[in-house]
Amino acid sequence: MEDRRGLSHFCAARSANGIDSWKIDPEPTLVPNPISFPEELWGIEDPRITFLPELKKYAVVYTAYTRDGPGVALALTESFHSFERFGVIMPPEDKDAALLPHRIDGNWALIHRPVSAPRAHMWISYSPDLKYWGGHTLMMEARKGAWWDANKIGLSPPPIETPQGWLVIYHGVKQSCAGCIYRLGLALFDLNKPGLLLKRSRDWFFAPEEPYEQSGDVGYVVFPCGCTIGPDGDTINLYYGAADTSIALATGSIRKMLEWLEQHSK
Repeated sequence: MEDRRGLSHFCAARSANGIDSWKIDPEPTLVPNPISFPEELWGIEDPRITFLPELKKYAVVYTAYTRDGPGVALALTESFHSFERFGVIMPPEDKDAALLPHRIDGNWALIHRPVSAPRAHMWISYSPDLKYWGGHTLMMEARKGAWWDANKIGLSPPPIETPQGWLVIYHGVKQSCAGCIYRLGLALFDLNKPGLLLKRSRDWFFAPEEPYEQSGDVGYVVFPCGCTIGPDGDTINLYYGAADTSIALATGSIRKMLEWLEQHSK
């Protein structure tokens, strides 16, 4: 959420079925704390939430809007009522980050998107303790030229673990004379080496088409940060920002997404 000053915070909404009858916290759930964490001076945004069975906690990886641009911050919670803040774990300019749910070869893995102007690619880094990060590896590059995902890409919801690999929904940004268009593509990464790209879609599979996706504070944007998977292990609820004005829901099938990726990758 963004208040009328223009500063952002988090507000939890809870629903029994994830579709309707939402109960929204009457007060902000997590607010910036620029006294203890000065890097949150201008707000906190774009949380990606992953449950970590080892810790029995949810990892909230979010963007801290610092005076020098966006950085990646981390907080842990069990209830979404109280939080243990780690502060910034990746300095500006960096965002679009999420943790994998379990360790890889003894280390936690973080996907994130540092910026090297004028292009921005997806990277993966590793940590033994969620505080100190290394092993930084480029995992997928933005394309060049006229592609729908030229120059800037980033992770959307946290990766989805499937038998075939980590299924990643990512956003690509195309700059036109009328402004930017945010669309979604799919990629698949190796389960044991999540920095290893196996497949990547040539085409986008989800784009701003409805009026509420094309018109708003920032037009022509579909931007998911989270999803849930149904009891069948296949049905996916994809929650996304529409034109930076409203929150929307799209439903789909993980199996069909993998089939589509197989048909539309090189």
